Amino acid sequence: MKLKLLVAFSFLATAVLPSHAASLSKRYSYFSINGKTSTEIERELQRRGPKVGSTGSRHPGATEMEFRTRLEFSERGKVCSVSKATVRLKARLILPRWRQRKRAKREMAIIWDTLSADIKRHEESHVIIAKNHARELEKRLEKLRSSRGCEEVERKAEKTTKDVLAKHDEAQQRFDRVEGISFERRMLRLLRYRLQQIEAGRLPG
Repeated sequence: MKLKLLVAFSFLATAVLPSHAASLSKRYSYFSINGKTSTEIERELQRRGPKVGSTGSRHPGATEMEFRTRLEFSERGKVCSVSKATVRLKARLILPRWRQRKRAKREMAIIWDTLSADIKRHEESHVIIAKNHARELEKRLEKLRSSRGCEEVERKAEKTTKDVLAKHDEAQQRFDRVEGISFERRMLRLLRYRLQQIEAGRLPG
């Protein structure tokens, strides 16, 4: 079985400062593609996939994320500190939907089901990475205090947010690099597993 399909994933992230575990709201949107062969599907993903500004190219899936942070302050004497930090993460996952899935030949349907499941897993992983950094941001913000007043704490909070989001971006990019390197090997392993499950009668063919 020959497999030749595009692999490129990406995410978009923004932050808003001034909205206790970090909360997450997640939604899905889809773009439709056509094609009857792996080559045609690859071409459709390149043509119709979400365009990401950071790369200037289209991708088979993408995740848009927004971090919203709200701070509450308390003052005791001359010391101002963060009494509560709430980080809300909004994620929108953009995934492909193949129009010919129900009319496809068995071999192509297996390839598509395996690929689309891996694209979804990849984008969900981006959300998990973001959620972990949102939790880290909350913890670091709640430790902030200053004897120079709350304006100083706000400046520290802005710097802390930039630092954590920079780490977040690096983690996301590192994840994409690792996933890209191992894509073909991972897909072949997943396809073999799916075929074994079908042959064993555990999955529909």
